[in-house]
Amino acid sequence: MSKHMGSLGRTLLVIVGLLLVISSGLAQDYQKIKDLNGSWKFSIGDDQYWASPNFNDSNWESITVPSAWENQGFNGYDGFAWYRTKFSISQNLEKRNLYLQLGNIDDVDEVFINGKRIGKSGNFPPHFATAYNSNRIYAVPVEYLKNNNTIAVRVYDDMGEGGIIRGDISLLIDRSAVPLDINMQGTWKFKTGKYAHEDIANIKNWDDIIVPGFWENQGYKNYDGYACYAYELQIDSDIITDKMILLLGRIDDIDQVFINGVLIGQSGPFKPSTVDERTDCYRQNRAYYIPKELLKSEESLLITVRVYDRSDGGGIYKGPIGLISQPNYIKYWNSRRKRQ
Repeated sequence: MSKHMGSLGRTLLVIVGLLLVISSGLAQDYQKIKDLNGSWKFSIGDDQYWASPNFNDSNWESITVPSAWENQGFNGYDGFAWYRTKFSISQNLEKRNLYLQLGNIDDVDEVFINGKRIGKSGNFPPHFATAYNSNRIYAVPVEYLKNNNTIAVRVYDDMGEGGIIRGDISLLIDRSAVPLDINMQGTWKFKTGKYAHEDIANIKNWDDIIVPGFWENQGYKNYDGYACYAYELQIDSDIITDKMILLLGRIDDIDQVFINGVLIGQSGPFKPSTVDERTDCYRQNRAYYIPKELLKSEESLLITVRVYDRSDGGGIYKGPIGLISQPNYIKYWNSRRKRQ
């Protein structure tokens, strides 16, 4: 990380016009590719090893998903429980945006595919906060998938109904998604505070957070203010060209983006007062050109995103998240224009 610390001493380059403001009309067009409604394995209790695809759940109870566990022999039970199921994938999903839809879960959940966490809503005890009315749709990094896969869902119910209670439980692809050359959805590093971006020497000690997703659903309930995201990407010369665009989806509310300490763009002046002046900025999709000298001079890219959130949901909350070459980006928008 010392290389990146050295890059912070560079003169920051503010590249005029790097932010490509895309209209909020990028509607997602979901197609179900795998129905996951039906019988799942289930156990009350709590053990992190239950997220592992190697865990043997053959002695667990069977339970119908979706439906409250109170309706299936666990009436009156409040506390922790886990769900598990398996599914197979035969089609090629490379460069596809994949999502796991889990509907409404009462109250808190944490979701794993093949042992890797892909999402979380609400807060577990001791700082409990429910998310029972939130519709869970979690991005699934395609690189996490194998031919045979295991989903594990950790749930905490405080009172009343508990579990995966309603919805169309399924695996989806977004047919309208940008075909990213490098998909960066998944786990990033994260730290709150106005000057968090100055602490990159300690990034390994920052918290993990799933991107995209509101930070309120990932342990930072009711937090408003400054925060910083970080992601380190190894440069692949077979994919990286001299004209690459960093897509960061939608950010609530304003952002400032650095690569190896160089400022490559921001969504207007990075001042809290601009949120009142640009009330729709949280609905704009962010796209920033990467200066080609950064791509040629480094073996890796440390991407840091400063965010200021004034109220309600905060953070990098919606994709696409990743890199795309300019030719592929042009091709995508031309094909999109013809479909309209």
